[in-house]
Amino acid sequence: PSRLGGPWLLGLLARLLLWGSPGAWASYLRRSSSCMPIPHRMALCYDIGYSEMRIPNLLEHETMTEVIQQSSSWLPLLARECHPDARIFLCSLFAPICLDRLIYPCRSLCEAVKRSCAPVMACYGYPWPEILNCNKFPADHELCIAAVSMDENSSSRRMPRASCKDCELEEASTAREILESLCANDFAVKIRILRKNTTTTISDFDLDPSKVEVLKHGPLLRTEIPARLQQWLDIDATCAHNIMKGTQAGVFVVSGEVQSDKVVVNKAYAWQKRNRNLHQAVRRWKHHRCPEQAG
Repeated sequence: PSRLGGPWLLGLLARLLLWGSPGAWASYLRRSSSCMPIPHRMALCYDIGYSEMRIPNLLEHETMTEVIQQSSSWLPLLARECHPDARIFLCSLFAPICLDRLIYPCRSLCEAVKRSCAPVMACYGYPWPEILNCNKFPADHELCIAAVSMDENSSSRRMPRASCKDCELEEASTAREILESLCANDFAVKIRILRKNTTTTISDFDLDPSKVEVLKHGPLLRTEIPARLQQWLDIDATCAHNIMKGTQAGVFVVSGEVQSDKVVVNKAYAWQKRNRNLHQAVRRWKHHRCPEQAG
């Protein structure tokens, strides 16, 4: 099973074994449905942890073409990683696991995903759809697919937070403008980012701790900057996707602000030979005095 699918799938099967004899499921059989392989073209759910799904699905999509078309519209939201269980929740509906009984997502799973992802959808003018009304799903004490991630209040889990702001790679216009940007932000760092995997729809990113050059630490301690930037990579996946642009590794100069317990990247420049203005700005930075310092 895949990294995302394995643990929750094993847990679900264990609960099914404890549920009772097949006769107890008779009223839940969907004799008109059929089991079909999850196709590669269904990026939302391919490699989720099981290989077959039921058609029609739990959203009443009758054909695989319809399923692929409708599920693909959720990929941009999934790319924002607004909740770690968003993929499991959506796939339980778009590509229900092929068992003797239809297994719906738990109401608490729906509510958790909605709480984190609905604000992101609202950024783009889309309300949480009625078809995903959480009241339609079973309570936790019934047989259903529960959340995999730890409780949102747990300090050991960094829950991604909704943000309407995207970041993109900036053009290194002039050295002067770059210096002004570095002055305007709380911190500025030259870093190397690595893509951890390419086998799933969502990629994870790592900071190379041996390639961190602090240009400006601001209110942060130099020693805490690598951990804070790794937290940024974990939380703001959309920003990381945008600046990586499909590459496996890259060196960037990023600057941003400190917001309570997290950092937000406002500017990102690719460290490449052709970006001469960026190279010049970084060389001049050591001797540069920002306006507030000069005063």
